[in-house]
Amino acid sequence: MSEIPQPDIWTAFYFRRIYIMKTTLISNENNEAKLTLEFEAAEFDKAVNDVFKKERKNFSIPGFRKGKAPRQIIEAHYGEGIFFQDAIDQLFREEYPKALDELDLEVIDSPKVDFSEIGNHKPLTMTMEVPLYPVVEVKDYFGLDVDQDKVEVTDEEVSDQIESLRKRNARMVTVDREAKEGDTVVLDFAGFIGDDQFDGGTAKNQELKLGSHMFIPGFEEQLVGAKADSKVDVNVSFPEDYQVEELAGKEAVFHCDIHEVKEEQLPELNDEFAQDVSEYDTLEELKAGTRKDMEESRTKSAENDAKNSMVNQMMEKNPIDVPAVMIEDEIDNMVREFEQQLSYQGMNMDMYLQYVHSDMANFRDNMKDSAEHRVKSRVLLRSIAAQENIEATEDEVNKELENVAKQYQMSAEDMKGMLNHSTLRLFSQDVVVQKTVDQMFEKANVTLVEPKKPEEEKAEDQAEDQAEKNSDAE
Repeated sequence: MSEIPQPDIWTAFYFRRIYIMKTTLISNENNEAKLTLEFEAAEFDKAVNDVFKKERKNFSIPGFRKGKAPRQIIEAHYGEGIFFQDAIDQLFREEYPKALDELDLEVIDSPKVDFSEIGNHKPLTMTMEVPLYPVVEVKDYFGLDVDQDKVEVTDEEVSDQIESLRKRNARMVTVDREAKEGDTVVLDFAGFIGDDQFDGGTAKNQELKLGSHMFIPGFEEQLVGAKADSKVDVNVSFPEDYQVEELAGKEAVFHCDIHEVKEEQLPELNDEFAQDVSEYDTLEELKAGTRKDMEESRTKSAENDAKNSMVNQMMEKNPIDVPAVMIEDEIDNMVREFEQQLSYQGMNMDMYLQYVHSDMANFRDNMKDSAEHRVKSRVLLRSIAAQENIEATEDEVNKELENVAKQYQMSAEDMKGMLNHSTLRLFSQDVVVQKTVDQMFEKANVTLVEPKKPEEEKAEDQAEDQAEKNSDAE
């Protein structure tokens, strides 16, 4: 008897996957794509059977123990299509993202889906119409007239920066004298209104810098002159708008026990200080390096401001409408960004909304204008990139990945391995948008101007606010 030949691993793999979804792009125009996902009959039957295996435990059929009825019996009892919808949903969830990747389509909303005739042992075809990320025609984006503030760093500003560096490296030293403004006192306190001690008005070994205005008005001033191991009664009035309603406007006394008085001792300003706090060998080198860093930082900031002004100018020349779903998605992104910032401060969104006496609907509504501006600028910049054939190289994308990976203390390769095709596309698009802005700026007519004084900026802001109010009134 001859031995039956065994298929090799690749042949076995082929036969296991003989029924594979077929994806066809029918059209791609006017920011909308039409495509089909086609499944062989056996592939759809397998999806139906997978659903049956997961759901059979929920069916009770006379003559069978619960969960033990065969698929054919359940279908005869409830109808042939009892498992069809879940099977279609399963195929859609698994295969639709793959189809978008295969066709390199960037969608902005859920598709409209039509189906072929559905039935056991029949193939399944999903025909979809889906809105794509919009590409528009943009004009007048090169050769724009742009003002950029001149940058100047004064000797006084350098000295202030060095002084700030001294304060960050100061030591707190306990002193045996009366506390004065700028000192830090270590104290216990307990707050009373009349003879009643109130909640939240007690602390042990609290450090308080006098003059920091961290406590309610009048509290810190009454500790000036106090010494260690002394007792001080601090009499204050809570503000009428104090956040704790039960205390607002009330007279209170805090019984304070002073444990320690500390003063800030700054390091001597010399070459040794420069060596301790920087890579420089001398104080003069530290000052020169500080000036250079400040000039570079301000120049970059002034350039970014000029680029933003340039992009706004381009947007005024190219007014567009964008789908509402894109604005809502951008608001979602902005909310997530804000929630992350709150988490760094030990807060969450519910706490913040309660603190500002607002709700999520109002919070999102206040973000709408900013979100719409973000979306419109990005659509226009990406459209310019398409017109100018501006693309991101692999090296540029990897550099962007490295910058983000550093924030999470990861390698670029590890981060890249965690990201799917769609997320990697976002990195590439960020690079393209930045390259587009840079190219526009290179071709802009940039004029260096004296920066506006604070009072001039304030007057302009007030004029803009008034113009906006007048526009709303009309």
